[in-house]
Amino acid sequence: MSAISTKLDLPKGFHDLEDFDPTILQEIRYAGDYNFIGRPLAGYEAQRCIVSSVVGKALRKVQLEAKQFNLTLKVYEAYRPLRACEDILKWSVDSKDQLMKEEFYKHIDKASVFDLSFVLLRSSHARGAAVDVTLVPLPVPKQKDYKKGDRLIDGILPKSQHLYDNSIDMGTGFDCFHEYSHTEHHRIVGKAKENRRLLCQLMHKQGFKNYDGEWWHFTFIKEPFPHVYFDFIISQRVQLMKDSN
Repeated sequence: MSAISTKLDLPKGFHDLEDFDPTILQEIRYAGDYNFIGRPLAGYEAQRCIVSSVVGKALRKVQLEAKQFNLTLKVYEAYRPLRACEDILKWSVDSKDQLMKEEFYKHIDKASVFDLSFVLLRSSHARGAAVDVTLVPLPVPKQKDYKKGDRLIDGILPKSQHLYDNSIDMGTGFDCFHEYSHTEHHRIVGKAKENRRLLCQLMHKQGFKNYDGEWWHFTFIKEPFPHVYFDFIISQRVQLMKDSN
């Protein structure tokens, strides 16, 4: 008997990213503690990167070109259950919870994350159209693991001070709720500016459009489900037993 994976736990048109390209790095932040809330969001029961078919195929093409620059894609976020967006809304109005403020929203009132469009209640992530990505050098540098309660670093500080991310310099950390995260912000110069533009170039070529308020956020222009918001839970990948003979 041998174990094989199955897609029966996913709606038609959705797959694991690794089925398209297992070399793309995955760090699904909302399934763990290292994110702006400091815990897994509702709907995330596993560190699993789910993408719609068209997005997975396009990311594979991006990865092939990134490797020509001795870089690899890293995905922070892909499909997001609608219930996670609602979870973020509840978090945003809880003024007592400031656990991750130092790194992710030090310079704003957390209640404004929706008004400032860093988070949307009806996100393109829930339509299977969006991904949050960065670029990482090859060979892949080691990365310090974050444990709840570890020291946090303001996301706008220099890349050399970012403890838990091995990406190239993008000017701010991922999910840094600050104007410096705007893709073409005038204060982002030099290598960080070049790196953002390279990421946009690679993604745009394969049919993605960048959200100019976040250098990491890209939506596939020809959305597979433009009018549907999904809410299926990201659970452990189902395994079936099948006779290998």
